[in-house]
Amino acid sequence: MKNAVVIKSFQNGLSLYLDEDIPFPELLAEVAIKFRESAAFFKDAKMALSLDGRTLTDAEEREVVDVISENSALQIICLVGKDGDANQNYLRALQMLHYDSEASEGQFYRGTLKNKQMLETESSIVIIGDVNPGSAIISTKDIVILGGLYGTAYAGANGSEGHFIVALEMSPEKLTIGDFKYKTKEKISKWSIRLKIQPKIAYVKNGQVVMEPVTKELLSEIPILR
Repeated sequence: MKNAVVIKSFQNGLSLYLDEDIPFPELLAEVAIKFRESAAFFKDAKMALSLDGRTLTDAEEREVVDVISENSALQIICLVGKDGDANQNYLRALQMLHYDSEASEGQFYRGTLKNKQMLETESSIVIIGDVNPGSAIISTKDIVILGGLYGTAYAGANGSEGHFIVALEMSPEKLTIGDFKYKTKEKISKWSIRLKIQPKIAYVKNGQVVMEPVTKELLSEIPILR
Protein backbone atom coordinates (compact mmCIF):
# COMPACT_ATOMS: atom_id res chain seq x y z
CA MET A 1 0.00 0.00 0.00
CA LYS A 2 2.97 2.25 -0.65
CA ASN A 3 0.97 4.57 -2.92
CA ALA A 4 -2.42 4.20 -1.26
CA VAL A 5 -2.12 7.79 0.01
CA VAL A 6 -0.07 10.43 -1.81
CA ILE A 7 0.31 14.00 -0.55
CA LYS A 8 1.03 16.80 -3.02
CA SER A 9 1.07 20.53 -2.39
CA PHE A 10 -0.38 23.47 -4.30
CA GLN A 11 -0.60 27.15 -3.42
CA ASN A 12 -2.00 27.44 0.12
CA GLY A 13 -3.20 23.85 0.08
CA LEU A 14 -2.66 20.12 -0.10
CA SER A 15 -3.94 17.57 -2.59
CA LEU A 16 -4.47 14.14 -1.08
CA TYR A 17 -4.67 11.25 -3.56
CA LEU A 18 -6.59 8.30 -2.08
CA ASP A 19 -6.55 4.80 -3.55
CA GLU A 20 -10.04 3.81 -4.66
CA ASP A 21 -9.67 0.04 -4.15
CA ILE A 22 -8.50 -0.60 -0.60
CA PRO A 23 -11.06 -0.79 2.26
CA PHE A 24 -11.80 2.59 3.80
CA PRO A 25 -10.57 1.66 7.34
CA GLU A 26 -7.20 0.67 5.85
CA LEU A 27 -7.13 3.92 3.91
CA LEU A 28 -7.67 5.92 7.12
CA ALA A 29 -4.81 4.03 8.75
CA GLU A 30 -2.55 5.01 5.83
CA VAL A 31 -3.65 8.66 6.10
CA ALA A 32 -2.76 8.58 9.81
CA ILE A 33 0.72 7.21 9.06
CA LYS A 34 1.40 9.75 6.31
CA PHE A 35 0.48 12.73 8.46
CA ARG A 36 2.30 11.48 11.55
CA GLU A 37 5.43 11.20 9.42
CA SER A 38 4.85 14.69 7.96
CA ALA A 39 3.77 16.45 11.17
CA ALA A 40 7.13 18.12 11.77
CA PHE A 41 7.16 19.46 8.22
CA PHE A 42 3.64 20.92 8.13
CA LYS A 43 3.64 22.08 11.77
CA ASP A 44 0.45 24.11 12.48
CA ALA A 45 -0.03 25.55 9.00
CA LYS A 46 -3.53 26.52 7.84
CA MET A 47 -4.32 24.93 4.47
CA ALA A 48 -7.11 23.98 2.11
CA LEU A 49 -7.44 20.28 1.28
CA SER A 50 -8.35 18.57 -1.99
CA LEU A 51 -9.37 14.88 -1.89
CA ASP A 52 -8.75 13.09 -5.18
CA GLY A 53 -8.70 9.59 -6.62
CA ARG A 54 -11.70 8.30 -4.70
CA THR A 55 -15.33 9.34 -4.27
CA LEU A 56 -16.12 9.90 -0.59
CA THR A 57 -19.33 10.53 1.29
CA ASP A 58 -19.59 13.63 3.50
CA ALA A 59 -19.11 11.40 6.55
CA GLU A 60 -15.98 9.83 5.07
CA GLU A 61 -14.56 13.26 4.23
CA ARG A 62 -15.06 14.29 7.85
CA GLU A 63 -13.28 11.13 9.00
CA VAL A 64 -10.30 11.90 6.77
CA VAL A 65 -10.08 15.45 8.12
CA ASP A 66 -10.42 14.16 11.71
CA VAL A 67 -7.59 11.66 11.19
CA ILE A 68 -5.36 14.42 9.81
CA SER A 69 -6.13 16.60 12.85
CA GLU A 70 -5.48 13.72 15.26
CA ASN A 71 -2.10 12.91 13.75
CA SER A 72 -0.70 16.39 13.07
CA ALA A 73 -1.07 20.02 14.10
CA LEU A 74 -2.11 20.93 10.55
CA GLN A 75 -5.30 23.02 10.39
CA ILE A 76 -7.60 22.22 7.47
CA ILE A 77 -9.59 25.40 6.78
CA CYS A 78 -11.71 24.08 3.91
CA LEU A 79 -12.16 21.30 1.37
CA VAL A 80 -11.87 22.23 -2.29
CA GLY A 81 -12.76 20.27 -5.41
CA LYS A 82 -11.42 19.92 -8.93
CA ASP A 83 -12.78 23.24 -10.23
CA GLY A 84 -9.55 25.22 -10.54
CA ASP A 85 -11.18 28.63 -10.86
CA ALA A 86 -13.45 28.10 -7.87
CA ASN A 87 -10.56 26.78 -5.79
CA GLN A 88 -8.45 29.84 -6.51
CA ASN A 89 -11.37 32.08 -5.52
CA TYR A 90 -11.68 30.28 -2.17
CA LEU A 91 -7.99 30.63 -1.47
CA ARG A 92 -7.66 34.17 -2.79
CA ALA A 93 -10.52 35.39 -0.60
CA LEU A 94 -8.91 33.95 2.52
CA GLN A 95 -5.42 35.07 1.60
CA MET A 96 -6.35 38.67 0.81
CA LEU A 97 -8.50 39.00 3.91
CA HIS A 98 -5.66 37.66 6.09
CA TYR A 99 -8.38 35.94 8.08
CA ASP A 100 -7.01 34.43 11.32
CA SER A 101 -9.54 32.64 13.51
CA GLU A 102 -7.28 32.78 16.57
CA ALA A 103 -6.43 36.47 16.31
CA SER A 104 -10.05 37.45 15.75
CA GLU A 105 -11.49 34.96 18.24
CA GLY A 106 -13.37 33.46 15.35
CA GLN A 107 -14.75 30.02 14.70
CA PHE A 108 -15.35 27.66 11.80
CA TYR A 109 -18.60 25.90 10.89
CA ARG A 110 -18.37 23.15 8.31
CA GLY A 111 -21.71 22.37 6.73
CA THR A 112 -24.57 23.91 4.77
CA LEU A 113 -27.36 25.80 6.51
CA LYS A 114 -30.69 24.64 5.12
CA ASN A 115 -34.22 26.05 5.20
CA LYS A 116 -35.29 27.29 8.66
CA GLN A 117 -31.84 26.66 10.18
CA MET A 118 -30.26 29.54 12.07
CA LEU A 119 -26.73 29.88 13.42
CA GLU A 120 -25.89 32.65 15.89
CA THR A 121 -22.47 33.49 17.32
CA GLU A 122 -20.75 36.26 19.23
CA SER A 123 -17.53 35.59 17.31
CA SER A 124 -16.46 36.13 13.75
CA ILE A 125 -17.26 32.99 11.78
CA VAL A 126 -16.18 31.16 8.64
CA ILE A 127 -18.93 29.02 7.10
CA ILE A 128 -17.47 26.19 5.01
CA GLY A 129 -20.60 25.54 2.97
CA ASP A 130 -23.68 27.39 1.72
CA VAL A 131 -26.30 29.48 3.50
CA ASN A 132 -29.40 28.34 1.63
CA PRO A 133 -32.70 30.23 1.15
CA GLY A 134 -34.73 30.36 4.35
CA SER A 135 -31.67 29.91 6.60
CA ALA A 136 -29.74 32.57 8.50
CA ILE A 137 -26.28 33.27 9.89
CA ILE A 138 -26.02 35.96 12.58
CA SER A 139 -22.73 37.20 14.06
CA THR A 140 -21.86 40.13 16.29
CA LYS A 141 -18.63 40.41 14.27
CA ASP A 142 -17.63 39.34 10.74
CA ILE A 143 -18.94 36.59 8.43
CA VAL A 144 -16.92 34.76 5.77
CA ILE A 145 -18.82 32.19 3.68
CA LEU A 146 -16.75 29.73 1.66
CA GLY A 147 -19.75 28.92 -0.48
CA GLY A 148 -22.91 30.70 -1.53
CA LEU A 149 -24.98 33.18 0.48
CA TYR A 150 -28.59 32.65 -0.66
CA GLY A 151 -30.37 33.16 2.66
CA THR A 152 -29.98 35.79 5.40
CA ALA A 153 -26.73 37.14 6.86
CA TYR A 154 -26.39 39.67 9.67
CA ALA A 155 -22.92 40.87 10.73
CA GLY A 156 -22.33 43.32 13.58
CA ALA A 157 -25.59 42.09 15.06
CA ASN A 158 -25.01 43.94 18.33
CA GLY A 159 -25.05 47.21 16.39
CA SER A 160 -21.27 47.61 16.29
CA GLU A 161 -19.63 49.22 13.27
CA GLY A 162 -16.78 48.20 10.98
CA HIS A 163 -17.84 44.66 10.13
CA PHE A 164 -18.20 42.86 6.81
CA ILE A 165 -19.66 39.83 5.04
CA VAL A 166 -17.74 37.93 2.36
CA ALA A 167 -19.08 35.05 0.23
CA LEU A 168 -17.89 33.12 -2.78
CA GLU A 169 -21.33 33.74 -4.33
CA MET A 170 -23.60 36.57 -3.19
CA SER A 171 -27.35 36.29 -3.76
CA PRO A 172 -28.78 37.02 -0.30
CA GLU A 173 -32.46 37.16 0.59
CA LYS A 174 -31.54 39.66 3.31
CA LEU A 175 -28.21 41.17 4.32
CA THR A 176 -27.61 43.48 7.27
CA ILE A 177 -24.44 44.96 8.76
CA GLY A 178 -24.83 46.75 12.07
CA ASP A 179 -27.79 49.11 11.73
CA PHE A 180 -27.70 49.12 7.94
CA LYS A 181 -29.65 46.88 5.57
CA TYR A 182 -28.60 46.04 2.03
CA LYS A 183 -31.23 46.85 -0.55
CA THR A 184 -31.34 44.02 -3.06
CA LYS A 185 -31.75 45.39 -6.58
CA GLU A 186 -33.07 42.13 -8.04
CA LYS A 187 -33.93 38.61 -7.05
CA ILE A 188 -31.31 36.13 -8.22
CA SER A 189 -32.28 32.46 -8.05
CA LYS A 190 -29.74 30.06 -6.64
CA TRP A 191 -30.48 27.77 -9.55
CA SER A 192 -29.81 30.27 -12.33
CA ILE A 193 -26.83 29.74 -14.61
CA ARG A 194 -23.78 31.76 -13.59
CA LEU A 195 -21.05 32.21 -16.16
CA LYS A 196 -18.39 33.24 -13.66
CA ILE A 197 -18.04 32.82 -9.91
CA GLN A 198 -16.95 36.06 -8.26
CA PRO A 199 -16.33 36.39 -4.50
CA LYS A 200 -17.93 39.56 -3.14
CA ILE A 201 -17.66 41.58 0.03
CA ALA A 202 -20.41 43.63 1.68
CA TYR A 203 -19.48 46.47 4.04
CA VAL A 204 -20.77 49.86 5.17
CA LYS A 205 -19.67 52.91 3.19
CA ASN A 206 -21.08 56.41 3.63
CA GLY A 207 -23.99 55.18 5.72
CA GLN A 208 -25.13 52.36 3.45
CA VAL A 209 -24.24 48.76 2.72
CA VAL A 210 -22.34 48.31 -0.53
CA MET A 211 -21.45 45.04 -2.21
CA GLU A 212 -18.40 44.78 -4.46
CA PRO A 213 -16.25 42.06 -6.08
CA VAL A 214 -13.29 40.98 -3.97
CA THR A 215 -10.11 42.41 -5.47
CA LYS A 216 -6.69 43.05 -4.02
CA GLU A 217 -7.05 46.76 -4.75
CA LEU A 218 -10.42 47.00 -3.01
CA LEU A 219 -9.24 45.19 0.12
CA SER A 220 -6.26 47.51 0.42
CA GLU A 221 -8.63 50.50 0.40
CA ILE A 222 -11.21 49.32 2.95
CA PRO A 223 -10.30 50.70 6.43
CA ILE A 224 -11.87 47.75 8.32
CA LEU A 225 -9.47 45.29 6.63
CA ARG A 226 -6.23 47.17 7.25
